[in-house]
Amino acid sequence: MNEKRLRGVHGQTVEALAGRILAGEIGEGDTLDLPALREELDVSLTALREALKVLSAKGMIDARQKRGTFVQPRSSWNLLDTDVMRWQTQAGPDQGLFGELTEMRVIVEPAAARLAAERASDADIEALSAALDRMASARDLAATVRADLDFHRLLMAATHNTFLTQVERIIAIGLAERDKLVHGTVDDDPVPSHREVLDAIKARDPEAAYEAMRALVDKSGADLDRLR
Repeated sequence: MNEKRLRGVHGQTVEALAGRILAGEIGEGDTLDLPALREELDVSLTALREALKVLSAKGMIDARQKRGTFVQPRSSWNLLDTDVMRWQTQAGPDQGLFGELTEMRVIVEPAAARLAAERASDADIEALSAALDRMASARDLAATVRADLDFHRLLMAATHNTFLTQVERIIAIGLAERDKLVHGTVDDDPVPSHREVLDAIKARDPEAAYEAMRALVDKSGADLDRLR
């Protein structure tokens, strides 16, 4: 459920409810009018209840006797859930959210690059090189974003640390939306900064890899600031 978009009537109901919550149409603390929602969304009571179970599991809603079903404060949401991250980024550019994403990347990605320089196999390096080549040859925004995400995913895989691979799944959702904004509006070539990271990994230089990735993430944050 986290890796692929929810499908069918069930998925559409979940997406519709999540969209209304993220848009503020149903605010934090608001009690949901279930009969009205069922009529508006034109779904069965069973479909609505199943959708509410999904949002409850993600910490977005809760239900109490005498109060009914209500929206939880954002602090209670499972923000590391990939669906929740996707819904937030799709609700519109959120500089606060992107700022928090940059902070997370500063903590995680330079250290991951250091590990990759120590642990990457020849196959890992070949895969990273191929992703960089795709980035360099991309002729449209979609291809650039795909290659950029591939590079970062492959770098995490090159750490051979399963926890970091899981973290990258979270980062990737926000990074994709960030890339669409920056690569689509800022006159910027992402290849040189990524090449510096790869060159340091190829050279088996952990500290150079750390510094190159730190510079890349800092530049990423600065690019977002230019869009404000």
